[in-house]
Amino acid sequence: MWTGSAEMTRTIEVRVAELRQLFNAMDPAPFRERDLDRRAEEFIVESARECPPDSRLALLVHLDRPAGLHDEAAMLGEAIQGYFRLCAVGARRRLRELFRRGRTSLLIALVFLALSVAASDGLATWFGPSNLAQVIREGLIIGGWVAMWRPLEVFLYDWWPIRAEARLYDRLGRMAVTIDYREDASSDAWRSDWPAVRNNLT
Repeated sequence: MWTGSAEMTRTIEVRVAELRQLFNAMDPAPFRERDLDRRAEEFIVESARECPPDSRLALLVHLDRPAGLHDEAAMLGEAIQGYFRLCAVGARRRLRELFRRGRTSLLIALVFLALSVAASDGLATWFGPSNLAQVIREGLIIGGWVAMWRPLEVFLYDWWPIRAEARLYDRLGRMAVTIDYREDASSDAWRSDWPAVRNNLT
């Protein structure tokens, strides 16, 4: 869920038993560098999509254990922000690759269209106004324009969802992250959770 305020800050709220549940347990990287858990990421991203595009985003993690290390909230914020910043970089990389393929496809399509038109004109000269020649000419011209479909799709439709995704990741990469602790749980529960586990391993 998410909540809002008069300052146009939209707070996305999640609840977990342990902080490490937010991260992908199969990722061998250190916790601070791990990918987010797929379900956690989907929930945060989809919640952010529902927020007004000009609002600031914040993440409130309801944690079913008491506070642990004094800087774990800051470390969690750095990990989540860093993950979404990397997602933004990846989205922009996909956008550049899409435009590169689009430019290549456009060049190929223009060459093919020019050859189709030239071949169509040649048929008109060689065979005159016969019905067969007319059918072949029209087929060549239609094929040339069909070849333009893919580059037009790229430059008219495919790019803007990726750019919107990159902008959303930018916002998520800047969002403040806070933790709401459950103080009546076991006081030692934090010792088996991230980042305490990470510190014990380093």
